[in-house]
Amino acid sequence: MTKNKDPKKESLAEIAVDPDVLAQELALEIEIDPLEQIDEDAFSKGLNITQECNEALKMLEGNREERIQGLRIFCEYRDQRALPLLLPLLDKPCPVERMSAVYALGRNPCPKAVQKLVNLLETDDNAYVRRATAWSLANYDNKIVLEPLIKALKNDVAAVRLWSSSSLAEIGNVSPENAQLAAEQLLISLKIDNESGVRSNCIWSLCRLYEKINNTSQEGFIDECTKIALFDKEPSVMEEAKTALDSMGMQGFYN
Repeated sequence: MTKNKDPKKESLAEIAVDPDVLAQELALEIEIDPLEQIDEDAFSKGLNITQECNEALKMLEGNREERIQGLRIFCEYRDQRALPLLLPLLDKPCPVERMSAVYALGRNPCPKAVQKLVNLLETDDNAYVRRATAWSLANYDNKIVLEPLIKALKNDVAAVRLWSSSSLAEIGNVSPENAQLAAEQLLISLKIDNESGVRSNCIWSLCRLYEKINNTSQEGFIDECTKIALFDKEPSVMEEAKTALDSMGMQGFYN
């Protein structure tokens, strides 16, 4: 899976037209995405995980650059000692710190972080931060998480929609009620979203939720996958639909 400003006032369609805007915005702060590259120079390869975490805990209380280095470690490792140090970093003015703290709290879930993460998904003015939050919330089964992810899948920029569609598979599996609510929006997005990656993720998530959703939604999903497998213009989405039908024992629906 591939999984800004006042989002209520600024056109999301206009933002999505030029994805380089957000990249340039963060480029002023840092040259790499903390999730994509752990800084190998920060720690000796000979150090064990405990030693790395001990050093990272000290960094979280240092200056901005040190905090970012420490956050990268907790994007990779779990350590409960980091939680009280991670939470305040969600409020930092620097988007790189907020984004990195969000990723770290996805790797190190903390019940006290749920409301703050939901608030970031709904109101943060940086799409990189919202994208990270959509990913991290998959690790939280709190009841307040479902509706914000559904709203993000409906309304946010493509990168946030992509991760929201994936995270809904995890949150949907918490209960049949969650599964049904998530599936209803996933089906809508599968039909109308203009990003092939989002649509592919919607298929993947609906496969994960299939056994928990009602018969009407199951039939709707099969019908939509059949149409996609036969007629879709996007090869990647077509193949995802065929894989979904195969997994449900329905190869004949598109042959």
